[in-house]
Amino acid sequence: METIAYNFHSFLLNLSIYPTSPFRQLPFISSANRISKAKSTTLRMAHSHSAQDPVIEQQKVIIPNKHGEKLVGLLHETGSKEIVILCHGFRSRKDYNTMVNLASALEKEGISVFRFDFAGNGESEGSFQYGNYSREADDLHAVIQHFSGENRVVSAIVGHSKGGNVVLLYASKYRDIHIVVNVSGRYDLNRGIAERLGEDFMQIIKKDGYIDVKNKTGGVEYHVTEESLMERLRTDMHEACPKIDKEWS
Repeated sequence: METIAYNFHSFLLNLSIYPTSPFRQLPFISSANRISKAKSTTLRMAHSHSAQDPVIEQQKVIIPNKHGEKLVGLLHETGSKEIVILCHGFRSRKDYNTMVNLASALEKEGISVFRFDFAGNGESEGSFQYGNYSREADDLHAVIQHFSGENRVVSAIVGHSKGGNVVLLYASKYRDIHIVVNVSGRYDLNRGIAERLGEDFMQIIKKDGYIDVKNKTGGVEYHVTEESLMERLRTDMHEACPKIDKEWS
């Protein structure tokens, strides 16, 4: 079986046009076999649909990462055994429009979806860290392990912006998901830093050990440490992507 790295446009075409798309062949399971609620908490919302559409339940699910931080996500439960995991971008969250719209499009196809906040973002525990690509790939691993333990099949991982980098890094490290969708992830992570941190960012961070990124009113939006900056600079997408398996053994 091939490991496929989709871009956003081919992913949408795959969903909307091709009848042989793997997303159009997902079997349904009965409500008796749906995900166990042992690790799910609160928040159920029944959505009204026509007779042709699947009944969708939304459940807040809390999953610990390997550092003991609670990752908070929202499961769009259609009853399919297969599930797609959505990963948000830099300083974003699961409720960002792109995540919500992707979840809505997939659930209308009868596909269960889980969108969650990485540690330090949104409702999840932990401190926000600039960079943090490896830890976010590990957060994604914790989420996939959770659903695999619930007898679900993670059929695809989809990442937007920084989340696009995270799903590619995940696939290069763990090699257990055969559909990986990168939506506008940056290829060269050395680019875009000066626009946020200033042209002299390296001199400042070497001198002070950190940079505070401020908004237009002078308030601090986020804190960049030398360690977190160097983690981003060491993350090499050109090196990682060829490690993604083209075939499963």
